[in-house]
Amino acid sequence: MARILIVDDSPSQLLGIKRIVEKLGHETLTAEDGAAGVAVAKQEKPALILMDVVMPNLNGFQATRTISKDPETAHIPIVLVTTKDQETDKVWGMRQGAKAYVTKPIKEEELVAVLKELLPV
Repeated sequence: MARILIVDDSPSQLLGIKRIVEKLGHETLTAEDGAAGVAVAKQEKPALILMDVVMPNLNGFQATRTISKDPETAHIPIVLVTTKDQETDKVWGMRQGAKAYVTKPIKEEELVAVLKELLPV
């Protein structure tokens, strides 16, 4: 199974997403803000990143752009997982390099479908 990095500054959101991912048999790595997420992505090279947007230090859009522009990490698919549900937010997120966009509150079946689509079999 895959190693998935979850980046979220909310401990309850982190735990909820972690439960869904681990129930699918994947290993999880976590980071509590965008800057830590970038560092863990560079060090651990996860198979996929689930990234919150509204976070201190480096927000999810900035972290996504940093990861997707770095040759070392550009291959890692990033899914933005956020309460920001406007179409303009989604378009901006995809322009930063995200491969998918899931809004909170998370529907487990939606997250599972995105993971199955983006993770190698």
